[in-house]
Amino acid sequence: MIPSSSPPFDIGFAATVYLHRVLVASPTLNTVLAGLNTVFVGMQTTYILGTWVIEGRPRATVATLFMFTCRGILGYSTQLPLPEEFLGSGADFPVGNVSFFLFYSGHVAGSMIASLDMRRMRRWELAFLFDTLNLLQAVRLLSTRGHYTIDLAVGVGVGILFDSLAGKYMNSAVVAKDVDGSYTNQALLS
Repeated sequence: MIPSSSPPFDIGFAATVYLHRVLVASPTLNTVLAGLNTVFVGMQTTYILGTWVIEGRPRATVATLFMFTCRGILGYSTQLPLPEEFLGSGADFPVGNVSFFLFYSGHVAGSMIASLDMRRMRRWELAFLFDTLNLLQAVRLLSTRGHYTIDLAVGVGVGILFDSLAGKYMNSAVVAKDVDGSYTNQALLS
């Protein structure tokens, strides 16, 4: 343990000191990278919602809803301070320097959920692209001090966990379409 008077130690921050200095010296580069990261979040969202709305496979959407519900509860339960060296950007999602939950990274978890779905559907190249972009996103988040290392590591695990839980939920909650067009959970009626 470190003394309470000391700043927190984060190995990811130590590993990205040089990149942090580059972003401090170049706010334009920071904004461009934040914009690219926001585009990646949009890609994740589009893919996850598309699996449900277009392909009729709600598992990734259910996993994401589980994940963000848990994140909201945990984030509200223990609110961590933003790191002192945090570099915000108007092009970031969420926008600006607003108060937000650090634990765990919804960016990383959402990308994991999408990547796992891509693997299930044998979309290997797309999964590899998402994993690569997720790694670059993690380096950027550490460099801007937007997340602690533990937020990112847990984000990977949480993405895997909630994808698995959503799969179990989907298998146990057999949903049937009634004559009137509404959906009924047959597992609840049994």
